[in-house]
Amino acid sequence: MDYIEGLEATIKECLAKAGKTVILSIKAISVDTTGSTPVAVDKSGTPLSLLPAFENNPNAMFVLWKDHTSTREAAEINEHAAKASTNYLKYVGGIYSSEWFWAKLLHILRVDSSMRTACHSWVEHCDWIPFLLTGGTDVGQMKRGVCAAGHKSLWAEKFGGLPPNDFFNSLDPLLNNFTSRLFKQTFTADKPAGHLSAEWAERLGLSANIIIGVGAFDAHMGAVGGQIEPYYLSKVMGTSTCDMLVAPLNEVKNILVKGICGQVPGSVIPGMMGMEAGQSAFGDTYAWFKNILSWPLINLIPGSSIIDPATAQNLINEVSNKIITQLSAEAEKTNLDEDDELSIDWLNGRRTPDANQTLKAAINGLNLGTDAPRIFKALVEGTCFGAKAIGDRFNEQGVPVKGLIGIGGVPKKSPYIMQTMAVVMNMPIRIHRSEQTCAAGAAMFAATAGGIYNRVEEAMNAMGQGFEKEYYPRKERSEIYKRRFLKYEKLGEFIEKQEIN
Repeated sequence: MDYIEGLEATIKECLAKAGKTVILSIKAISVDTTGSTPVAVDKSGTPLSLLPAFENNPNAMFVLWKDHTSTREAAEINEHAAKASTNYLKYVGGIYSSEWFWAKLLHILRVDSSMRTACHSWVEHCDWIPFLLTGGTDVGQMKRGVCAAGHKSLWAEKFGGLPPNDFFNSLDPLLNNFTSRLFKQTFTADKPAGHLSAEWAERLGLSANIIIGVGAFDAHMGAVGGQIEPYYLSKVMGTSTCDMLVAPLNEVKNILVKGICGQVPGSVIPGMMGMEAGQSAFGDTYAWFKNILSWPLINLIPGSSIIDPATAQNLINEVSNKIITQLSAEAEKTNLDEDDELSIDWLNGRRTPDANQTLKAAINGLNLGTDAPRIFKALVEGTCFGAKAIGDRFNEQGVPVKGLIGIGGVPKKSPYIMQTMAVVMNMPIRIHRSEQTCAAGAAMFAATAGGIYNRVEEAMNAMGQGFEKEYYPRKERSEIYKRRFLKYEKLGEFIEKQEIN
């Protein structure tokens, strides 16, 4: 219901701001969502949480992209796939993640017997929203996007679709015949999923002639909204990161990049290879540290006998809002040394390279001279080292990274983090001007699905808002960071061995 009510309120607010003239000219609507964020549905395609019997059951709700409760299932999928005669993980970097479609489904079926009976199919959020808007009543008719299917569901055209039932049945009988209730065909996001239903046309005050585009993930559409270029790593940086790279199919057709989140033709730009990587915690890392520093504010000041409750809350808000800004300013003043405090960025596990959500983070080199800005500096560098590990993996595997594009909340809010990123990765990073690159990308796909443009690249060129700033490497600091990155790798190897043992 949050999604439905939020969708309606957001579109109505946009329409009110746009005005009647614009409303009459709307040709299409496209939607991006988080992912992999799947949900159990019945035959009609209705999420089980919308049914009275399941409305209070968390297992019947959408499983959010950053949920890691299915680490056991992911490990079993990886072990099982290693024994199969066909390598069904070859197009998803060779490692299946607990953040993805099948691991989450198997976990839900295992922990909740009621779901085994009621769950007819398993649907990604980005496929369900267009289905909702087009008034779909049969999940078998739902148009599934190649973006979610290829990167999270093991669908590949070269496999003829999903892996066969035998693969899943031999993994766990709970998955027997589940593929028959899913999909065989997929669609790129420049294609129509259908037209706006009469019900939703009335709810939104729009024409039922409006086309609804096939859905895709936020970072994939965001890369288009951020005007991605071939071989430029488009980094969507928010709570986590999702790094997108596109390349001409004929130039990368025989390359399989190990340890990333998949490479799927047409998943970002139709006609090009779309490659995805990312970090499980980016902005969340800074938020975590802010929350630690805010503990006395939140827990002690409200009980103060010196100030009244309203003043206490205002003080908490004022100080809390300044923490990251002030930490950034102080960290930037700190001298850079090869032996400074060092952080490993796995606070929410490791997404790429080589997914492992069971890994834990670390901070090394602490001493009595270590203060909050120095720890923050280490955390920032750690997230940037994690980003460098991704870039290095692409380069090592034969897909050259020529530059960086920064989109999302963090690039626009934190010059210090972006400057550190440029220095650590030793390449410029351009920051896109748009405040809403994911929504802008969805609009570009809508314009293509609606026939305003023939190709999404045309829409991107016509509708793109350009870049507002660029950060450049600094040679003297880059040399120090090269040596610190080697220490990061060595510390990471040590931490990973401890987790295994």
